[in-house]
Amino acid sequence: MALLIEFLLRLCLGMAAAMAWVSHPEVDSGYFRNHLYVILGLATLAALLAISAVPPALAWAIVIALLSYVGAILWLYEKPLPAKWTMWIVALLSAVALLLTVRYRYVPNEPTPTFAWQGLNLQLIQAITSACLIGSIMAAMLLGHWYLNAPGMKIRPLQGMLITSLVAWTLHSAVSGLGLALEYQQLQSLSTSWVLFALLRWLCLLGIVGLIYMTWQTLKIPNTQSATGILYVAVIAVFTGEIASLVLSAESTFPV
Repeated sequence: MALLIEFLLRLCLGMAAAMAWVSHPEVDSGYFRNHLYVILGLATLAALLAISAVPPALAWAIVIALLSYVGAILWLYEKPLPAKWTMWIVALLSAVALLLTVRYRYVPNEPTPTFAWQGLNLQLIQAITSACLIGSIMAAMLLGHWYLNAPGMKIRPLQGMLITSLVAWTLHSAVSGLGLALEYQQLQSLSTSWVLFALLRWLCLLGIVGLIYMTWQTLKIPNTQSATGILYVAVIAVFTGEIASLVLSAESTFPV
């Protein structure tokens, strides 16, 4: 259950931070308002699950849900400045709740204190980079879908979101690659299930960068509907890859 809470909080953090980067004058308020309700739902579910699974994250998840609602109301009444600040606060609180959740469920297999300390630190860093990747891809897909509601919007905000996703992918790949190398060094043997999950995780991660490139090229036409379709596939890939990573990392000293 802690893994599901962690995934939900990664989405809250990533989506809030990614949307906060989007330029309000170029994207209308409805985009921010509607998808803050999505974060509200994610945080509410995380709070319900945290009651018994991760008590330290419970209060934080409740506050995140309440602030998401406040942010949505601010966008409803066209108050972009306080609404943007509210989104950044939601992202910050989500980061705190996420780190508490990772620390709560972290049980290193390696008894050596040095490995345990290094493993936990890398797990915490990887959780943040994962949140940035998941959130930026998700926010990009939702932004692409918003062009159906506002076809007159410029392409630049979606292109900016793709650049953000690529930066997040680079950071996350570097941290995960380091974790994979460190975990491989200390493994006594490789089980078939471990190898299969690792392959699935890294095939999805490598596929994401290809999908980002395809989306960028599609926007040059420009064709936002086709680009959004590609981003749907990217969302499936990032969800699959990060869930596989969570399953592997939950039983590992280092994140993979």
